[in-house]
Amino acid sequence: MFGGDGSFRTLGRWETAVVLFTNQVGLGILSLPNALRILGIVPGVIAIIGIGLLSTYTAYELLQYWRAHPHVLNLVDMAKVLGGRPLQIVVGVSFVLNFALTCASAGVTLSIALNTISEHAACTVLWIGLVMLVCWALCLPRTFKFVAKVGIPSTVSIVAAVLITTIGLGVTGPQGQPPGWEPEIVVAGNPTFRQGLSACLNIAYAYAGNSGFVSVFTEMRDPSRDFVPALTILQLASISLYVVIAIAIYCLAGDLVTSPALGSASVTVAKVAYGIALPALLATGVVFAHCAIKYMYVVALQAQHATHEATRNTRRSWATWVGCASAFWIVAFVLCNAIPAFSSILDVSSALFIAWFTFGISAVFYFDRLRTRKTWSRWDKGLLIPLNAVIICIALFMNGAGMWVAVVGLQEVFSQPGVEGPFTCADNSLF
Repeated sequence: MFGGDGSFRTLGRWETAVVLFTNQVGLGILSLPNALRILGIVPGVIAIIGIGLLSTYTAYELLQYWRAHPHVLNLVDMAKVLGGRPLQIVVGVSFVLNFALTCASAGVTLSIALNTISEHAACTVLWIGLVMLVCWALCLPRTFKFVAKVGIPSTVSIVAAVLITTIGLGVTGPQGQPPGWEPEIVVAGNPTFRQGLSACLNIAYAYAGNSGFVSVFTEMRDPSRDFVPALTILQLASISLYVVIAIAIYCLAGDLVTSPALGSASVTVAKVAYGIALPALLATGVVFAHCAIKYMYVVALQAQHATHEATRNTRRSWATWVGCASAFWIVAFVLCNAIPAFSSILDVSSALFIAWFTFGISAVFYFDRLRTRKTWSRWDKGLLIPLNAVIICIALFMNGAGMWVAVVGLQEVFSQPGVEGPFTCADNSLF
């Protein structure tokens, strides 16, 4: 409907690696230095590398399931193969809500940026409303041709902002440092259960790109041959970048590191860094929103038996598109104001959706693929069956304990003087 035949499959392994990198490297990198502060350098680095390797394996399992069902176009189609119409509906709704939380995370970060740059010149609800309105307007064009062109500039923008923060910390030190202050570096931290799990949830958010990998398969010339090399390039680059940036900022800011990390630098440097990051944050919201709106649009037209109007400029097609875009950004606006703290919204997103879209559902696909085999290999019996069972348990644990961690952390934010719960006017750059 929005694609075409094989002539539209244009991505080789290097192009795919670039697409995967721009899809994955974004908001999550801003939480990693604070994760090292909580866990300590050694456990923190182990967690960044370990979670990255785990997401690499689960991405490979997505490819294996796609090889068995090459007609699928996205993760929702895979769910239909796995569990029929009921699971398709559940995963479809979750797919949209996952993107809504991603866009809400971008919105929260944008409001923090605007509060920092303007020195809290307006109510946080107003900043969030302004951001949501701009994103909604940018999502109104249905073709949205520049979506495919903003990936690389967006990633360059967020990496440049992080590098500016790192350099600023090296020159002027962190914001709020007392006289004679020296960074205190913890090799192995002693976090509480809640602090440790929250840090790991924030790290998991940095590897949230898996949900879009299936859609990339449909754009590749030869996914079976090129995806694994592209995935390897992606993870080597992203894990290395994550480790280097996390260590550099934490070692320079010490116990004064913040989340998002751009606020760790002096006021002037933080304003510059957030200004540089604005295009990346805006692009993150718009690109993911457009993907969700397009999915909603197709489903809505199917319900109206009007899929033939999908690419036509009719009143019904435009009303459906605008309605889907409006509904999506209203949900994102409510989520932004309900969870206005950066770490908390990452925790909620990881616990609710990334737990499954990045990890758990791939393990379920493995067992479904295993069910159709006539024989099991030694790898299956000795390693892969236990590994995938553990991955499902991890996803369930992230769901349960992770949501408890997110809710308790959010309650602490709301208990701060002047915050007074959701839809707060308080400066969320200080949370």
